[in-house]
Formats: sequence, C-alpha cells, structure tokens
Amino acid sequence: MFTGLVIAVGAVQAVRDLAAGRLLTVGHEGGEFSGLSVGDSVAVSGVCLTAVSVQPASVSFEVAAETLSLTTLGDLRTGNRVNLELPLRASDRLGGHFVQGHVDGCGEVIEAGGSDDDYRVRIRHREPRWIVRKGSVAIDGVSLTVAAASPGEACFEVMLIPHTRAATTLGDLRKEDRVNLEYDILAKYVGALAGTPDAG
Repeated sequence: MFTGLVIAVGAVQAVRDLAAGRLLTVGHEGGEFSGLSVGDSVAVSGVCLTAVSVQPASVSFEVAAETLSLTTLGDLRTGNRVNLELPLRASDRLGGHFVQGHVDGCGEVIEAGGSDDDYRVRIRHREPRWIVRKGSVAIDGVSLTVAAASPGEACFEVMLIPHTRAATTLGDLRKEDRVNLEYDILAKYVGALAGTPDAG
C-alpha cells in the first residue's frame, strides 16, 4: 500500500528483455532506499514492483509482459525518469490517499501548462465514472486532487503546484504523453457494491 507521495525521482539505467517480460534497472539517490532489500515493494511511476536486485544506488525489477502492456513501463528506455515511492508503514502519516500500485489503465495528456498559480494538466481516459471533482486520482504514482471533471468528454484536469512539478516527473508532461492512472480504491469499492460493471 502506498500514499501517492513520491519520495524520489529515479532514472532508468538499463532495460533488458527476458523470456516473459523485462528486467528494469532504476538508479536513485538519497538515503530513503538504504534499507531496501530483495523482495521489497517499490512503486515505479505508480506501478507496484518487487525488487529482485538491490545495489547501493540502483534497484532492479522483473516486469511481467502483462504489466508492460497495460502500463507505460513498456515504453521506458535508458535515461527516462520515473517517480519512486516506498510502501506505507503503519507509523507513517497518510498525506495522500490509499494507492495500491495497481494501475487501472493509461491516460493521454491533451493539454499541459499555465502559470505557477494555475498550472493544469488535462487528461483523456477511458473510465470517467471513477473520477469526480475534488476526488482523488494517482497519475504516474502521484496522489492528486481532481480539479475538474468532464465525464461526457472522458477528460479530467488536475492542478500542479510548483513543488509537485519540481519533485516528480509530472512537470515534464507534454501533449500526447501517456500516463499511468489508478483510480481511488474507495470509488471502485462503492461501485462494486452498487453493481457498477467492471468496478474491479
């Protein structure tokens, strides 16, 4: 379980094809990862992955073919930047919202820009029923509040403060970029209880 509060931005050091997926090696800086061990979970741009090799300044993950096809991880190349988050501990503050690292699908950036006071990213996606104004959504693993929702157009907007743009990869987003989306788990559970199709 994660909260969508990115602790570091890493860079892809290597991508190697495997028989049934890909080996992804991500470099990182900072002491937050000093206690990381093989078998631990890490959210990489919103996707929960298991560490299979841990070095002082990098960590490697085996990414399954299905994950590569359903998320943006299949697009990653050497040098690409990724958001990193370690799992929530019982003693941590819940500053974002509950994020599982189970990406629901990809969205497409159709507009990004504005001023420091009103910098917005508009995203087209396939599941407008899970998005409500002032609700939560995770974009590439970053917990954000929905600033505007346009269900009829299958679009929504988020506003990014300068800190979020500087401390995550979201400040790099441009038109036609793909992003990983995870909808609020509470919305999906409510939908399942109400009998909404595909709530899981």
